[in-house]
Amino acid sequence: MNLPLFIAGRYLFAKKSHNVINIISAISAIGMAIGTAALIIILSIYNGFDSLVRSMLGNVEPELLITPAEGKTFVPEGEAYDWLYDQSSVASICTVLEETVFISYDGRQSVAKARGVDRIYAEESPLKDHIRRGEFRLRRGDVPLAVVGAGLAHRLGIDPRFVAPVEMYFPRRTGNISLSNPAASIESVNVYPSGVFSVNSEVDDELMIVPIEKMRELLEYDDEVSAVEVRMTGVPQKEIKRVQETAQEMLGPEFAVRDRFEQNSALYRMMKYEKASIYLILIFVIIIIAFNIFGSLSMLIMEKREDIMTFRSMGATERMMKRVFVLEGWMISLLGLAAGLAIGIGFSLLQQHFGFIKMPGNFIVQAYPIIISWKDVLLTAAGVAIIGYLIAMLPVASFYRKEETAH
Repeated sequence: MNLPLFIAGRYLFAKKSHNVINIISAISAIGMAIGTAALIIILSIYNGFDSLVRSMLGNVEPELLITPAEGKTFVPEGEAYDWLYDQSSVASICTVLEETVFISYDGRQSVAKARGVDRIYAEESPLKDHIRRGEFRLRRGDVPLAVVGAGLAHRLGIDPRFVAPVEMYFPRRTGNISLSNPAASIESVNVYPSGVFSVNSEVDDELMIVPIEKMRELLEYDDEVSAVEVRMTGVPQKEIKRVQETAQEMLGPEFAVRDRFEQNSALYRMMKYEKASIYLILIFVIIIIAFNIFGSLSMLIMEKREDIMTFRSMGATERMMKRVFVLEGWMISLLGLAAGLAIGIGFSLLQQHFGFIKMPGNFIVQAYPIIISWKDVLLTAAGVAIIGYLIAMLPVASFYRKEETAH
């Protein structure tokens, strides 16, 4: 039998002579439970939003993106692309030519990010699931069509039901600029809106998808592209990493093969920092709550002075008596931790399956998204347990230090 643990358990659950100690201990345990549950729930909600952002970006960005290390364009040819086509994990390979252009529609003007894509992209793009008006179509016979972001469409009044074309302008790359007739130095093409999509505000405000032939005509290119998108739907991250590393080795330093994290490194890094900040802020709140244990344990030690003397006379060492009170203080925090984990995980599972707390306003999901990460649960449990143990040590160390000074 672990004697210090047994005595600590008796002190914790036995009726104390001073009811105020019971009350403070209960408040301490309840506070730790609330703090722990809040930490689990908030981190799970953050995971839900994180997954939502990643899925939205996945509708626009591929698993792997090949771009030139220097310059804007290149011709996608060579053994590396043949090897990529032979990989069973690669669902599709699309060529893209992207540039910032000036557009005009029915008397309104704006700057847009025009992305010229090939027929494979048009057939397999995940953007098809995010069409709000019209349809995802880039060609109707010989007529070039365009799919426009909702924010850009709203700003220019673009509607697929209208027959007015979207006029795209870009300075000519070849030939001299005519000062007498500047309009002659600008290339232009027309496309007709076929659909409006909505992914997120940043993409919706600037992106327009057009046939790659029209972009090449506008930018005066032949077979050049600005990027090659490699989509690998439903494969593990390990396989994506393998294909990325092999393709990078075959292409050499003249090209960059980036995964989704590297394509948006600043965004994903910011999301990680935000999650770490949330964890640290809530842990600090739990530290403040845990100081109730300090008060409860200090009062208990003063109440049990006679017991301490009795145990000493029976041969108990100072180390054993310290362990008794440290264990009792820690058990208060562990009770709160267990209750908090049960409440937090239970609430998160209910919200995950039933979604009874709804999102306000017009959002892409109706209820707050929640994803429980067992890594977060373990991290929370470890953090709260360590805090409870350290806080329990403080009044014990303080009491015995004063006692040694008195002697």
